Amino acid sequence: APEALQFALIAGAHPLVGLGSTLVVGAVCAILGGRPGMVSGASATGALVLAPLVREHGSAAMPLAVACAGLVQLLVGYLRGGRLVRMLPHPVVLGFVNGLAVKVILAQVDHFQHP
Repeated sequence: APEALQFALIAGAHPLVGLGSTLVVGAVCAILGGRPGMVSGASATGALVLAPLVREHGSAAMPLAVACAGLVQLLVGYLRGGRLVRMLPHPVVLGFVNGLAVKVILAQVDHFQHP
């Protein structure tokens, strides 16, 4: 839950939005089940992608964006697009994860400033 709070702040939303989204994702995964390797929690990637959207359109645009992302994920899963991930070289994956870590750190710097 603490990472959901921080990811909500990174996305420019209220921290309660992060908690609420965690509850919804947990409930959906509990009802529908999951798979090994499936991420069913707060996502730094999602927070960084949603941040410009929230800045431009407000937090009211988040549910539609998340629903569209879910539909795209369902479509990719139905078409068995996950096997394409095996074609990504390991250095590319490491570079993505490290770049994501840097972006998350930089997004949190503003929250450590003195009032």
